[in-house]
Amino acid sequence: QVQLVESGGGLVQAGDSLRLSCAASGRTFSVYAMGWFRQAPGKEREFVAVISESGGSTYYADSVKGRFTISRDNAKNTVYLQMNSLKPEDTAVYYCAAHDQNYYSDPNSYGSWGQGTQVTVSS
Repeated sequence: QVQLVESGGGLVQAGDSLRLSCAASGRTFSVYAMGWFRQAPGKEREFVAVISESGGSTYYADSVKGRFTISRDNAKNTVYLQMNSLKPEDTAVYYCAAHDQNYYSDPNSYGSWGQGTQVTVSS
C-alpha cells in the first residue's frame, strides 16, 4: 500500500482559493490513479476528482467542474487539488486516496487513504 498525507486546508472566505497537496510514500506512486474525496458533517463521503496514473486524464464531480483542478507530479510523489471560487458548500474534510479497482467515483474502489485536511469556507 501507499501512505498518504494531505495538507493545505484552512479557513477561507467565499470566492477565495486554496491548493491542497497529498504526499505519498511507500509503493510506487505512479502506478496509482489518485482521487480526492470530501466529507461534510453528517454526510457521506463524496467524490471530487480523479487523475490517471500519468496525469493525462482527469474527471470531476459536476459540483466542482470548472472550479477545481486536480494535478500530479510523479517525480515528487504528490497530487494536488487547486480549488478556486470556493463556496460555503465546499466546506468539508478533504481526503486523497489511491485507486485500486473499479469505479473511480466509488470510495470502496480506493485502498489507501490519507487522514484528511479540513477546508472551511465562510460566507
